[in-house]
Amino acid sequence: MSESTVAKRYALALFEVAREKGKTEVISTEMGEIRKVFAGTRELRTLLTSPKLSNREKKALLAKLFNGADQLTLNTLYVLSDAGRLNETVNVANDFISLVDEAAGIAEAKVYSTRPLSDTEQQELSAAFAVKVGKQSLRIVNIVDPSLIGGLRIRIGNRIYDNSLRTKLDHLKRDLVNA
Repeated sequence: MSESTVAKRYALALFEVAREKGKTEVISTEMGEIRKVFAGTRELRTLLTSPKLSNREKKALLAKLFNGADQLTLNTLYVLSDAGRLNETVNVANDFISLVDEAAGIAEAKVYSTRPLSDTEQQELSAAFAVKVGKQSLRIVNIVDPSLIGGLRIRIGNRIYDNSLRTKLDHLKRDLVNA
């Protein structure tokens, strides 16, 4: 979850309406895409937060950009625009996805490895570590990090499971220096 109180409030309101309408999964997927677009396009964020663009023009741009999105998703963007809070879009998306995951018993796990993990490996990691953190399953985000040399580093919330060769070598080096 983000640190933004404003984003949490918008995300909670969106979650309650989406749950009421049975659209949490659809909206979650769309908010994930919106998060990618806003986080990855600095120019778009600058344009949408610019006072030079009228609110009507911002809404028209949002409608064009996210054509085909569920009306609930678009309405959320419109409300953020009306309130002058489009700069909070990524935080709202993150918080909404966290709420959906929490309700479904899912946690996000960042898995650092030296190579991309196969679907089978991701499923096995999900099954093994979900039990350790008290969740039904994990959504694996695989991040390739060649500096690990071998093994894995898994981050689930504020827990880190580090079984990388890099860490083992660092510990061995520390032990030899201190001996």
